[in-house]
Amino acid sequence: MLSLSSYSQTDTTKTIVSDTNKVTLPTRVARLAFQDLLRYDGAKLEINELNKVVSLKDEQIGLFKQKDSLKDQKIGNLELIINKKDEQFGLERQKSESLLKELKGQRAKTFLYKVGSFVGIIATSLYLLK
Repeated sequence: MLSLSSYSQTDTTKTIVSDTNKVTLPTRVARLAFQDLLRYDGAKLEINELNKVVSLKDEQIGLFKQKDSLKDQKIGNLELIINKKDEQFGLERQKSESLLKELKGQRAKTFLYKVGSFVGIIATSLYLLK
């Protein structure tokens, strides 16, 4: 009575067409082919993992190079600071030498003023005594 495909257990409206040919292999050959396929899958996974390791190592090398460049930059900055300090010490040494020269000249002037005033006092007193 009811022969709809939804109610029947077998669907006669659909036919399955297979476009592949059946190839039968001996058991020994099939096992060897299966082992080769397993090795191939394992090798693919191993290559993927090795590529990940290589990329991580490349990133680490890049970080080391970046750290080295920062260290080189810090060393350059410290050398620049040392050179500036040396220049400042040289300028301070020149200033102190010039101040010492001025001090010697000032001492000589004051000595001459003292000697001159002493000679003047003695000469005036001798003139007044006569």
